[in-house]
Amino acid sequence: MTYSIAARCADTGQLGVAVQSHFFGVGRVVPWVHGGVGAIATQAQAELNYGAEGLERLRAGESPPAALAALVAADDRSDHRQVGVVDAAGRVAAHTGASCIAEASHVVDDGFTTHANMMLEPGVAERMAEVFAASAGPLWARLLEALDAAEAAGGDIRGRQSAALVIADVAPTGPARAGHLIDVRVDDDAEPLVELRRLAEKGASYAEFSRAASLRTSGQADAAVGAFGSVVEAHPDRREFAFWHAQLLAGSGRLDEARATIAIAFEGADGDRWRELLRRLPATGRVEETVVEQLLAD
Repeated sequence: MTYSIAARCADTGQLGVAVQSHFFGVGRVVPWVHGGVGAIATQAQAELNYGAEGLERLRAGESPPAALAALVAADDRSDHRQVGVVDAAGRVAAHTGASCIAEASHVVDDGFTTHANMMLEPGVAERMAEVFAASAGPLWARLLEALDAAEAAGGDIRGRQSAALVIADVAPTGPARAGHLIDVRVDDDAEPLVELRRLAEKGASYAEFSRAASLRTSGQADAAVGAFGSVVEAHPDRREFAFWHAQLLAGSGRLDEARATIAIAFEGADGDRWRELLRRLPATGRVEETVVEQLLAD
């Protein structure tokens, strides 16, 4: 009922899973990703324990083949499961049970696995693998290319409904969301891959924003200013980005640049809301009252 890919980026160490299915809310079932540990896709008659326990086994040091073999051996319905596993070192394993509905297959390659069942035509997993292996760029974009290739090859015999994409950083700084940089889902849509790409592009921009913010909180003010500036330049339509970048510029004594940047947030019918938010910041210690007055001055 599903096609998916689990992969590790050799350049960044990021891990990710992308999936599409004619099944409502596939994102709550198939992708299991933890930064620095592994990425698992569990589908067909999906058993969530393959994701939860599989990640625990990887975290404990088991290889993907060993972890998957143990899970399959303990499952009396393993012939109905389809699972792909990639660990933080790029080792891989996959399983397609003999009772998965045709067309069903998987591919195990260098640092990634592809899986498909209940497909209209044979060769979907194989086509995904070909496209992913030949692709370049950030992991999230490469995973989406693989999904597009699967759909072009015939896709789910029942059609389209939901999709999801999860990307995790190589070294999460805390337990929240297992280091997820991008975590977007389309639960019910006539064209889920189109909507997934829109959300993924937005998610990637907010991941860049979060990286810039982390530089600020770690005391690297100059680096943060540069990082925020790059994000604002790349995404000039995001008022949120411009608003917070202006605070950094003002705090660094670059008032003229700050005023030009915050003007982006002040544009439009909701500009007064951003002005009011700015007035509330001195109470939090984020910016001095005199700076706010200067940013608000005509």
